[in-house]
Amino acid sequence: MTADTGAKATRIAMWSGPRTVSTALMRSFENRPDTVVVDEPLYGYYLAHTDVDHPGRDGIIGSMATSWRQVLDDLTSGHLPDGTSVFYQKHMTHHLLPEVDRSALAGLTHAFLIRDPRRLLASYAKVRARPVLADLGLEQQAEIYRAFGGPVIDAADLLRAPQAALEAVCDALGIGFDPAMLSWPAGPRPTDGVWAPYWYDRVRRSTGFGPYRESAAELPADLEPLAAQCQPFYDELAAQRIRP
Repeated sequence: MTADTGAKATRIAMWSGPRTVSTALMRSFENRPDTVVVDEPLYGYYLAHTDVDHPGRDGIIGSMATSWRQVLDDLTSGHLPDGTSVFYQKHMTHHLLPEVDRSALAGLTHAFLIRDPRRLLASYAKVRARPVLADLGLEQQAEIYRAFGGPVIDAADLLRAPQAALEAVCDALGIGFDPAMLSWPAGPRPTDGVWAPYWYDRVRRSTGFGPYRESAAELPADLEPLAAQCQPFYDELAAQRIRP
């Protein structure tokens, strides 16, 4: 990207963990005519600087910038397409490794998508058998919130009442709600990360937010200590969440 001539665009860093309807929320924002999105821009950096084995690891690293400074320069000041007034950035918070200078995030408008950790873990354990706190991003979400603030939205609230939740978060971000955010065409997007074939089957079939289903958050006994670690960070953020 080159230097941005549209500096007044709202650059939204939406921080979430895995299994939080984050890709559906990206779809929602991408359906706005004034918005351009980017999918997990720090993922390549994260994989290149850890030994985490994710599906498609080599392809992901090869497809993206792996310098966090370059990525954040692009996110905070890179050129945007003409007519764009919103730059929506879908971030997995655990990609923010300790070496990243947090002050480099100051040029962004921050927001937070959270989910009850017991339900998050019950879902995540189906794809990773032994998650650890660093995989989930809750600690980093709380850290970023303390530094920068910003609206907090709970995935359950979003699914219960999509329009009310989106109206509230858009108002908090100062961008105005667009009804186009409530539905979108099914299928892949050019903006999807190269990891989409491994993770996005369900969202690619979707045309809107699915119905909220209250499910029992039953965890294996060995995940109960991790749930207990997560809970204080979730509670801290949930106390500040927008209630549509």
